[in-house]
Amino acid sequence: MTNATLTEKLKKKTVGIAGCGGLGSNCAVALARVGIGSLILVDFDIISESNLNRQYYFLSQVGESKAPALKRVIHQVNPSVSVITYEVKLDPEHILRYFKDCDIIVEAFDQADQKEMLIETVLSAFPEKPLVVGIGVAGWGMNERIHYRQTGNLHICGDEITGISELNPPLAPRVGIVANMQANVVLELLLKK
Repeated sequence: MTNATLTEKLKKKTVGIAGCGGLGSNCAVALARVGIGSLILVDFDIISESNLNRQYYFLSQVGESKAPALKRVIHQVNPSVSVITYEVKLDPEHILRYFKDCDIIVEAFDQADQKEMLIETVLSAFPEKPLVVGIGVAGWGMNERIHYRQTGNLHICGDEITGISELNPPLAPRVGIVANMQANVVLELLLKK
């Protein structure tokens, strides 16, 4: 596939990203760099200084809402990407409304209960739609544990073990590896179809 063919194919695709923190912000920027056509970004949170150790934001953006701030970052990287943002805490109703027209959905939450809710909602409401999740991104090192696994339309990136805690925080290297792995899986799925 030539670069021109790849670009034309990606311009027609829409990816939904649930969460604009470490995984979501880095995955979104990676997809923008390769020329994805449209991104739907959903996050209710604001940027804090403690986020800057792993999220694709800048000190000048502290205090801003994550989704619109990420839209501005993306447009600095690639202004041709269409970006729609929603500043809400996702629940099953919002998931159905905002992600129904996406080709692929990326899960990028920190909290296990939110991950579970999104996975259950997407797999039951959109069984034909690929869902790319990040599980096990905290800490540092342990590169040999990071992997990709597929179960039906559920695509899992991470080590599936390492939980976030006070002694095991999410940090830029592992978060970035998994976020870029998620973006790579999205590309593989979109370009195979």
